[in-house]
Amino acid sequence: MPFSSRAAVASVLCTSALFLLGGCAAPQASPPASQASQAAQPAPASGLSRTLVGKADVSTPGREAVVARVEVAPGARAGRHTHPGDEISYVSEGQVDLLVDGQPPRTLKAGESFVVPAGVVHDAHNASNAAVKLIGVYVVEKGKPLATPAP
Repeated sequence: MPFSSRAAVASVLCTSALFLLGGCAAPQASPPASQASQAAQPAPASGLSRTLVGKADVSTPGREAVVARVEVAPGARAGRHTHPGDEISYVSEGQVDLLVDGQPPRTLKAGESFVVPAGVVHDAHNASNAAVKLIGVYVVEKGKPLATPAP
């Protein structure tokens, strides 16, 4: 990965850590009921869950950053899907097979990160017998679902 890409990923992951450890700079009230119901978002029968841990406006109008803890159960697939913005994820535990349309499959281990551009179909498969845990940062269009199933 070129240095500039590493620096960008490191910057986003540091920002994510701030969300995880201390929340946003401004104090936040409890999430509204509509957001609370989205806090844990298991995909139907896929073995994937996303737990929202932070959300903030970004400098691009109409976009927001969403930080989530993501878990893929042993033997499960996330299912082919897209996001309405870029995804930058860090594998914190385990090993995951990443399948991104137009790219060769990759196996990522704890300590590695990846980027999936907006609208690109992708899937993740946990072929192991232990859960895979990731921290996902999504810079997405406001008001759109975080993930949309793809054929």
